[in-house]
Amino acid sequence: MRAQARQYLCRYVEMHAPSAFRPWGALVVDGLPIVLVHGIRLSGQMWSEVVDLLSGSHRVIAADLPGHGHRRGERFTIDSAIGAVVDAVDELGGRALVAGMSLGGYAAIAAAARHPDRVAGLVAAGCTVRPGLLLAMSFRLAHRALSSLPDGGDALSSRMLRAAVPNSVAEPVLAGGIATEVIPDVLAAAADFDPVADLARYPGPTWLVNGRHDHFRAQEARFFGACRDGRLTIVPGAGHYLPMTHAAEFARLVLDAAACSPRLAAQRT
Repeated sequence: MRAQARQYLCRYVEMHAPSAFRPWGALVVDGLPIVLVHGIRLSGQMWSEVVDLLSGSHRVIAADLPGHGHRRGERFTIDSAIGAVVDAVDELGGRALVAGMSLGGYAAIAAAARHPDRVAGLVAAGCTVRPGLLLAMSFRLAHRALSSLPDGGDALSSRMLRAAVPNSVAEPVLAGGIATEVIPDVLAAAADFDPVADLARYPGPTWLVNGRHDHFRAQEARFFGACRDGRLTIVPGAGHYLPMTHAAEFARLVLDAAACSPRLAAQRT
């Protein structure tokens, strides 16, 4: 019965071009608050362009996770990350759409599983692979290489970011700081985290969003199958930094989710 239900609740969408998105004016927006959660080493500043596109119709908080942004120096754990998400939701009134990218996507999933009453809808981008040995090894090697440089890898990280995303996004991110030092804490926290199990625990509407060229797509079918009310969207031409390189497309997906979440919640009651 559950498999039959999922056949109707889940859908797979491929975005072929910006014209495939509904015009801004066609979106039925009820002003559901939105919390945005950033990727590893970055900060809420990564959402600068997305916030500009959302804030005309929604109250938005781009939260900093522990160990990142203005919270550098704090220890990152799964519980502290969940706390940061929940604090942002509570600041917006106690219930919000939560959208996260990469590490922020995992934090959003964990928060939704543990506090489904606060998460009206979940948008998880670039996080459909289980944290595992291979992923941990690549981050551990990157941390070791960057930390061995005289400036802690700041200059190299800055060059790599500027090469990957538009300057209009890169400069605010760099102003917020690149927290390479948080990598060991994140890896330790991820070792005991099962995002697939947490997705299965969350009863609300879920949007999994990946760039076509994102290396974090490897297990998207498994993640999609775990969702109780899920949608999987692939954005052609985009990679792991989708919200920063395709801000308009990502913002429209978030607006769509914000518009749909209250209606979908009402259908479940």
